[in-house]
Amino acid sequence: MKTLVIDAPGKFSYGEKPKPTPRDGEVLLRIKCLGFCGTDLSTFRGANPLVSYPRIPGHEIAAVIESITPGVPAELKPGLEVTVMPYTACAKCTSCRAGRVNACRDNQTLGVQQEGAFTDYIVVQWQKVVTASLGLRELALVEPLAVGFHAAARGRVTKDDTVLVFGCGMIGLGAIAAAGLHRGAKVIAVDIEDSKLALAQKAGARHVINSKTESLAERVKALTDGDGPHVVIEAVGTPATFQAAVELACFAGRVVYIGYAKAPVSYETKNFVLKELDILGSRNSTIDDFRAVIALLESGCYPVAETITRTVPFAESGAALQAWADNPGIVTKIHVEVD
Repeated sequence: MKTLVIDAPGKFSYGEKPKPTPRDGEVLLRIKCLGFCGTDLSTFRGANPLVSYPRIPGHEIAAVIESITPGVPAELKPGLEVTVMPYTACAKCTSCRAGRVNACRDNQTLGVQQEGAFTDYIVVQWQKVVTASLGLRELALVEPLAVGFHAAARGRVTKDDTVLVFGCGMIGLGAIAAAGLHRGAKVIAVDIEDSKLALAQKAGARHVINSKTESLAERVKALTDGDGPHVVIEAVGTPATFQAAVELACFAGRVVYIGYAKAPVSYETKNFVLKELDILGSRNSTIDDFRAVIALLESGCYPVAETITRTVPFAESGAALQAWADNPGIVTKIHVEVD
């Protein structure tokens, strides 16, 4: 089978590997469409601390069931188009024992801690297979959107909240759609690219702020009657946005961090106490998040076509990743079609 391999930071190659053989309780999937994730971009740039090299990337998956094995439920039939929950859970750590398997201490995400799906076939446990009445390009969007949906769930967003989302990349768009379209909150989207802000409005943002050309603090103050947002979701991963999340959140507000800051962050810690903020991390997603995203995509309310910046054949996948690394600001989502 053909594969895309990130050999080292800034280097990729195409290789071959044997077709896998599923064991009992496993499903053989033929990969049809894949999305490049911001995690893949970080891996390619050498900025992902969870990755060792070489690594086959890929965990945003649309596939067709090729074959099943004994122990797989009858409804998972060959020929069915599906997506995949790409995480693992050990069932032993404190997160798993608490039912928060998305934050498993020993999680091994496809394409990150273990080999991913940029190949022709993969084998997964049947429990990881998720069905939906969606096309292939929508199926490949479920996982990245679900990460943002999980952040909104962690922030306990309600229709009465004002939610500020830093970053209108794929994960930020998921948080915007979750807060705005799914939960009915008033969403303020912040980015430095006008094209991404325009897309954020289609994805559920009521207001947008270009923090490169406008005063972020003044606009947020005006849009929230001086109070600040009830929930701030950080989906960029810079020290400046980590700090601003705490500074802008209202008293008794919630701050949700999805991104990893690439450098140490210094805080004015009095804001934590004086505002009595809830500071929350958000990792991966759950099956409930997947189902919520699927319901939104099935409703047709989410701007799928506008989200996908570029679609390329597998043979151009490495070059597309390189181009994204060279100019990350213009890309929302790259999809790769696998023959």
